[in-house]
Amino acid sequence: MELKKGFFITFEGADGCGKTTQIKLLNEWLNKKNYKTIVTLEPGATDLGKNLRQILLHYEKPVSDEAEMFMYLADRAQHAQMIIKPALEDKTIVLCDRYTDSTVAYQGYGRNGNIEKINTLNEIATKGLKSDLTLLFDVESEIAQSRLGKTKDRLESQGIQFHKKVRNGYLELAKQNPERIKIIDANKTIEEVFSDVQKIIGELLSI
Repeated sequence: MELKKGFFITFEGADGCGKTTQIKLLNEWLNKKNYKTIVTLEPGATDLGKNLRQILLHYEKPVSDEAEMFMYLADRAQHAQMIIKPALEDKTIVLCDRYTDSTVAYQGYGRNGNIEKINTLNEIATKGLKSDLTLLFDVESEIAQSRLGKTKDRLESQGIQFHKKVRNGYLELAKQNPERIKIIDANKTIEEVFSDVQKIIGELLSI
């Protein structure tokens, strides 16, 4: 189905919230309705990003909070310019697994970073490109951690208190941006969660 413009939809939430599964389901649903879509993610969508992702998630030596944040921002700058913007210009629905809110939640609230400065850096990295809609999959931190299994990456391995701060950060962002960020209860079953996703996307696209 031909759209008048592209739509940029981001998926956010703690590791283990189920957002990646929901992106897959939504992409399949939209394709069946003949919408042109692209599924992408952060970090790691571009060739440059793949190298940054390997460092960010699997580097075994200490990484300063600032270095971590700037690597995410570098990945995002490349991603926004090389993949997201061209897709939107081609009237495509972009489904993105993590974007600017992740940096605010993780490096801001989780790492006690300066939120105002992070917002400014996000603005620079993306040249002001914001999502049309953000779906926040909210789940109890203990449940999210239990879903990850035994093999966890560098960020997933942070303690439960870190992940609780991240969750609270996301909820604060949703409170500050109620028009853009829609909270979905991700404690429910996959089918129930997807039903909620369909309602929100259906309203956005007038399906």
